[in-house]
Amino acid sequence: MHNGNFCIDGDYIIAADNRGLRYGDGLFETLRTTGKKIHFMNWHFERLFSGLQMLEFELASDFTPSNIASQVFALCKRNRHPAARVRINVIRGDGGGQEDRFAHCIIQSQPLPGKDFQLNGNGLVLGIYQGARKTMDAFSNIKSNNYLPYTMAALQAEKNKWDDALVLNVAGRICDAAIANVFIIKNEILYTPPLQEGCVAGIMRRNLLENLATTGYYFHEKEITIEDLLAADEVFLTNAVKGIRWVSHCGDAVYTNRITTGIFTKLLRN
Repeated sequence: MHNGNFCIDGDYIIAADNRGLRYGDGLFETLRTTGKKIHFMNWHFERLFSGLQMLEFELASDFTPSNIASQVFALCKRNRHPAARVRINVIRGDGGGQEDRFAHCIIQSQPLPGKDFQLNGNGLVLGIYQGARKTMDAFSNIKSNNYLPYTMAALQAEKNKWDDALVLNVAGRICDAAIANVFIIKNEILYTPPLQEGCVAGIMRRNLLENLATTGYYFHEKEITIEDLLAADEVFLTNAVKGIRWVSHCGDAVYTNRITTGIFTKLLRN
């Protein structure tokens, strides 16, 4: 779907001088839908519209959370995706200068195997990507189309047969993973990097931080070094589509999943 109009996969929808294509001038949101429900919808649109304001997009009068939500549901219905991974990509329009500041919206859906979050049976294998560093600035927490460090981390993971790759910030500390936020557990206390460390302000990360108190476990937002990660008892990743995924290995480090399983059961099992 492009600006509210249905498209056939493969249709030409942007010009060669589109600013999103030329400069990565835009941002995106990835969310999970089941039926007429967008999981954590308010948080997703809060993050999306906050990012659009930060990037100084001009929005048409009908570019609203309710209209975008309606388009998401219409697309999933048309594609016959009762449970779906939906990507909302917002880019500026055409022009090599500042000719078009208006938001243009592309929405795609892909089917998911089930409506419920599932904890992975086999632990993930992670590696650490050393080829780039994530900045720690005002734009670091949004899901910007300027995604090159994460893209290259994902390619490195594929090359090395890892399930995901950890991305470091400019200080050399753990930032997040190519497609997820990172939590570690040591002595039954959870730790995750604060937003000031440059990680994406993840929706599932937010859900955990706002609800972990109900599980009986303590958490701290703190700087996490590579040494902290390798010495952890458990490690897990979070994102809005897959929920929580536990990690079994990173390099020579081996992790268990007892607490991770308990947190998943209390917060995500429907």
